[in-house]
Amino acid sequence: MTNSTPLSALQARLGHDFSDVTLLKRALTHSSVTGARPDVRDLERLEFLGDRVLGLMVAEELWRRYPDMEEGELAPRLNALVRKETCAKAAIAFGLDEMIRLSKAEEAAGGRQKKAILGDVCEAVLGALYVDGGLPAAEKAFEAYWRPNFEPLMARTKDAKTELQEWAQGKGLGAPDYDVLDRGGPDHAPEFDIRVTVQGYPPADGAGPSKRAAQQAAAEAFLLREGLWTRLDV
Repeated sequence: MTNSTPLSALQARLGHDFSDVTLLKRALTHSSVTGARPDVRDLERLEFLGDRVLGLMVAEELWRRYPDMEEGELAPRLNALVRKETCAKAAIAFGLDEMIRLSKAEEAAGGRQKKAILGDVCEAVLGALYVDGGLPAAEKAFEAYWRPNFEPLMARTKDAKTELQEWAQGKGLGAPDYDVLDRGGPDHAPEFDIRVTVQGYPPADGAGPSKRAAQQAAAEAFLLREGLWTRLDV
């Protein structure tokens, strides 16, 4: 009988058997764990590398797919494909949300559902794949999620805050106002609650690990509520 573990199942989904499985374990380890365990290494260095690896793969795919596009057309499409929200969706598709190592406090705070954490873990796993197996290993994950979903993921080239501002100003309503409602959580994992208000419309709220992320969440909530955006589920 073949021995199956969550890590082996994850490697199968990623399309790569790690020679050094500690790299994969590190990619799944959030900094909230290492705050109490200085002997444990977290994902941050791998995330730094994986972000660049993903950018390279996406840039090459865009360059090959659209030979007639200028740099100004390619750049926003690249941003849409590598943004944290896209990486968070990829993390869920691979089942990384179920395998993240979090502190008890971060777990209780809903860390497994936070886009910022999910996105960071996804980038870290791409970094681990690259270190362990080079670009071909990272490309297998790219082919499993990004390539088949390329067009729908690329369809939204503007972030929610930019989209809302352009819509509001286009209707002569002025720029949206963002107000901090609350700031909670520990120092290593803050959580901001922000409300966005547009003249003549009910406000919308959003939460995130930074003011910028919370503003984006609030803007997205407003756009979805008013039917100005559709949710991307890929």
